[in-house]
Amino acid sequence: MIIPKTKEEIELLRESALIVSKTLGMLAAEIKPGVTTLHLDKMAEEFIRDHGAEPGFLGMYDFPNSLCMSPNAQVVHGIPNDTPLQEGDIISIDCGALKNEFYGDHAYTFEIGEVLPEIKELLKVTKESLYVGIREFKAGNRVGDVGYAIQQYTESRGYGVVRELVGHGLGKKMHEDPEMPNYGKRGRGKKFVEGMVVAIEPMINLGTRRIKQLPDGWTILTADNKPSAHFEHDVALVNGKPELLSTFKYIYEALGMESDEEVEFRAQVYD
Repeated sequence: MIIPKTKEEIELLRESALIVSKTLGMLAAEIKPGVTTLHLDKMAEEFIRDHGAEPGFLGMYDFPNSLCMSPNAQVVHGIPNDTPLQEGDIISIDCGALKNEFYGDHAYTFEIGEVLPEIKELLKVTKESLYVGIREFKAGNRVGDVGYAIQQYTESRGYGVVRELVGHGLGKKMHEDPEMPNYGKRGRGKKFVEGMVVAIEPMINLGTRRIKQLPDGWTILTADNKPSAHFEHDVALVNGKPELLSTFKYIYEALGMESDEEVEFRAQVYD
């Protein structure tokens, strides 16, 4: 069942989402060759708690850490460890925060130093597909419209769209209705309603769409061991249009980048 949010609840969700955004921005300045994902995980937990929130993932479904850290061929749900990051790696960081009973949850895939051009292009297209999907999250559309847009954008460029893992509604639970696949058919699925909040998160592979799971019961990898990218935003349906609750602004500031990709989806300028 879809649970529409009031304006006040959307603002609480925005607050939680922005804690995640700021956490990812803090981490962006720390990600470099030689750093371990476990070190970054500890930094994130401290940062989230210092901002009056709780790590959203820690202990959820018995997950052991605050961040899902998924390098290279890992798609999602990677467990932080003591293996140092290396030049040329990529790392997907998925982060959650719980404050005032509402969750924030979004993700970004970072480059470690110089990466291969084909991997850089994968990240570029995956991030672009996120906004392609967000544009379809509007009054009158359905779940399948978002999935179709993401699928067409990425598959037309030769990439594999993961089927088994999907986006989701967001609120007082991390995972609410509806499920938001990154594939689908136009006009199919649940209809979008005013006030609903979702996490849209393309998970796109350089090669096959097929995946496998490690014995740890969490880590998902591509079946052909080729790299995978993951980008995620929290989005509310406000006045019939998509409005971002999360932002990559803090990441871009840390990395010295400029971007206007979020402008059409922002209701306000963040400090």
